[in-house]
Amino acid sequence: MQFGIFTVGDITPDPITGVTPTEHERIKAAVAIATKAEEVGLDVFAHGEHHNPPFHPSSPTTLLGYIAAKTERIMLSTATTLITTNDPVKIAEDYSVLQHLADGRVDLMLGRGNTGPVYPWFGKDIRDGISLAVENYALLRRLWREPVVDWEGRFRTPLQGFTLAPQPLDGVPPFVWHGSIRSPEIAEQAAFYGDGFFHNNIFWPQTHTRQMVNLYRRRWEHYGHGPADTAIVGLGGQFFMRRNSQDAVNEFRPYFDVAPVYGHGPSLEEFMAQTPLTVGSPQQVIERTLGFRNVVGDYQRQLFLIDHAGLPLKTVLEQLDLLGEILPELRKGFAEGRPAQVPEAPTHESLVAVAQAEQALAESRPVAVDDVTGRSPYASVEAGETA
Repeated sequence: MQFGIFTVGDITPDPITGVTPTEHERIKAAVAIATKAEEVGLDVFAHGEHHNPPFHPSSPTTLLGYIAAKTERIMLSTATTLITTNDPVKIAEDYSVLQHLADGRVDLMLGRGNTGPVYPWFGKDIRDGISLAVENYALLRRLWREPVVDWEGRFRTPLQGFTLAPQPLDGVPPFVWHGSIRSPEIAEQAAFYGDGFFHNNIFWPQTHTRQMVNLYRRRWEHYGHGPADTAIVGLGGQFFMRRNSQDAVNEFRPYFDVAPVYGHGPSLEEFMAQTPLTVGSPQQVIERTLGFRNVVGDYQRQLFLIDHAGLPLKTVLEQLDLLGEILPELRKGFAEGRPAQVPEAPTHESLVAVAQAEQALAESRPVAVDDVTGRSPYASVEAGETA
């Protein structure tokens, strides 16, 4: 089970001080948050991608490459990489480079993006969002797996004799999670390829989360990847902790009330009752998070959003300290009763091991012999004969 944090990179005024951080401050804060996450023992830091104000992360690979140089262990991911408005060729190139720089500590979450005006900036139409996600990812997979690619599709110019440079580290592409809040087509896509499915799990009731994850698990099994409970699932979540639960509520309420993503709507108490948001003591966060397993079954990755809504960096780092303190209890709780067949979250090392095992198995298979000539079908090639 992997635990980590993700950020959407919003630049939001602090409702207490009235101060809006600069883009420079938020970019530097992302680095500080990532290095702190590694320090407290988290497994993953994931960074979003946006191309419109009030967000800063327009170049995730640049930021993650810098963070890779500042860290040693933590997995670096995205939340999300826009598979719709980015060119699949550029995604393949950028994340191959990042994978090499980070010595394999990279995976990525693909998403459509839901900001309508951004699509035409990149020559796309949001009404084609699902079709773009399907076609672009089909191409991205080939670019990472085939030495030479010839391709023609609907949304970009054809490719003729294209070879990716650099190739993925150790010949193994980064693991892909398909991120979605409400699109069953994306759950289907993840299941079809045997990739991970990441459900945002922030704004919607748990009944919706259960439906989306169960759909993915059923389709995973349908496509022959294994039993439903072996599917690779990740969840989002959000919390605000203080030692005393009422202190947490009192401190977080002003940020919640005016937050661009959920302010001016339901009360904090209503929102906590209807969604996975937890504002309270460390014990409350432990119990609520462990309860996610009752909704979706055993899963592989839990990421939390903790740096949004104008919260100052000092407060975010304090939240990370508290998360580090309860991390052993979370790990213990999720390990209890976990069936042996439920896989761990994929890493570069585990993917390389699988690839090597598959290659060894292929090489050990006996070669069929022609029942007339008694020769291997490769005998003429092995003897240097030509047609």
